[in-house]
Amino acid sequence: MGSEGPQSVTIHVTGFKKFHGVSENPTETIVSNLKDYVSKKGLPKGLILGSCNILDTAGQGALVPLYQTLQSAISSKDSESSNYGRVIWVHFGVNSGATRFAIEHQAVNEATFRCPDELGWKPQKIPIIPADGGISRTRETSLPVEEITKALEKMGYDVMTSLDAGRFVCNYVYYHSLRFAEQKGIKSLFVHVPLFLAIDKETQMQFTLSLLEVIASLH
Repeated sequence: MGSEGPQSVTIHVTGFKKFHGVSENPTETIVSNLKDYVSKKGLPKGLILGSCNILDTAGQGALVPLYQTLQSAISSKDSESSNYGRVIWVHFGVNSGATRFAIEHQAVNEATFRCPDELGWKPQKIPIIPADGGISRTRETSLPVEEITKALEKMGYDVMTSLDAGRFVCNYVYYHSLRFAEQKGIKSLFVHVPLFLAIDKETQMQFTLSLLEVIASLH
């Protein structure tokens, strides 16, 4: 409960490991190198980089570690009696066909995997969370996606707002994270990045840091 406690924002990030068709996932590289990158570049006052985790590219079979990861952000905050609203999850996933960054506005309660995930699961038109209703149900982030996108555009990045995170593992994780965030009073955002062939690693690292700074500036 220090003088700067209420003003600080803690952002936790995740990336994904390899999956079918993508042997080297750029988000694994970005998230694995983010702590070092941030230590060199520095963060604005009040922005804390929390955990940096790499998730298996899997749906149902990877739910336990996913929730352990999500819960860890809350558990660490309990001891500090901090404001939950200052905790934000940012998930990064790759869109191998993309040429720009995409800030995802929502997730859909539908798992339709175009190929098996890394644990061999290939659901078709099933609800991610049956208790939420049918596969047309959506959950939206409480962060101002348009505002974030415009700020990043002004900084020179090729970025867009997206209403479709697909129906594969990215959407699956985002849906669970948005539901978790709503229950716990925190925030969640998903960002799709292209392959390094489309936008090089250094630019993607810079983008990631800029994104965190923009998100923190909105609080």
